[in-house]
Amino acid sequence: MAGLTYKKAGVNIDEADSFISKIKPLVKMTERPEVLGSIGGFGGLFVPRLKGLKRPVLVSSTDGVGTKLIIADLLKKYDTIGIDLVAMNVDDVVVLGAEPLFFLDYIATGRLDKEQMVEVVRGIVRGCREANCALIGGETAELPGLYEPGKWDLAGFCVGIVDADKIVDGRHCRPGDKVIGLASSGLHSNGYSLARRVFSEEEIKSKWGKELLKPTKIYTAVVLEALKKIRIKAMAHITGGGFYDNIPRVIPDGLQVIIHKGTWPVLPIFNEIQRRGQVDEREMFRTFNMGIGLTLVVSQKDVEPALKLFQKLGQKAYLVGELVKGPHEVVVS
Repeated sequence: MAGLTYKKAGVNIDEADSFISKIKPLVKMTERPEVLGSIGGFGGLFVPRLKGLKRPVLVSSTDGVGTKLIIADLLKKYDTIGIDLVAMNVDDVVVLGAEPLFFLDYIATGRLDKEQMVEVVRGIVRGCREANCALIGGETAELPGLYEPGKWDLAGFCVGIVDADKIVDGRHCRPGDKVIGLASSGLHSNGYSLARRVFSEEEIKSKWGKELLKPTKIYTAVVLEALKKIRIKAMAHITGGGFYDNIPRVIPDGLQVIIHKGTWPVLPIFNEIQRRGQVDEREMFRTFNMGIGLTLVVSQKDVEPALKLFQKLGQKAYLVGELVKGPHEVVVS
């Protein structure tokens, strides 16, 4: 009788090696001039260009895509979920005024499905190219016993850079400043545990899946362009926690944020979820982005230039609120 092998125990190293060879050409598409070497080593090498930066500060973020993976599994469609992964990380970096530089991914699975994971990496590559962020490494872990066959998870890590004097952290916010909202593409990557309660698996497969699987909007390019021309005082990525939990993270104490309903079009998917689940309005604004994926705070004088610039860049933007003296909170009215 043949002895026990790692493959018999559930881990196929040959399949993993084949997977790496498949994705190498894809990863190369994300290279920036600062990248040294290629994937497959023990670490990724990146030489940042520091010219023009007086006090360079590294900015990092790590995140996943949550139970949106279940929607991808139901539809057997895996070429966009990687875009979500990149978006959740690079947009967290850019709201601090930083340029994303490089990205790494982590895929954990019960059994490696090479073709499925190649599709996932295709999405990651698309996201990195959109954000001009180099994919310099990652890890694909086959974990039988921890994950059942067909079960998997996805996480990412991003590093960016910004000059210390140009960090966008809300310190300059004042009463009278205005809030601009950038339109989302849909649910992005938050609220899926609730959304899956109001749609049956059959409804997701037959009607709602395409809408639920729309990739998260990557705002990096338009925000970096806006930062060159407009003074942005604060930015918030509207992810888990919605309006109520995310916006106060970048607003100083003593300031209240007033968000005016009706100043932007709420996407139909949110109305459908609210109606079907009889979800309280406050719960909706605390769980979902409601059609606004990122908010910016600017002075009154910069509102019109900002709106015109975003229009020119092809990004829908709306004046959605303002800052006033008051308790450190968001009020949606």
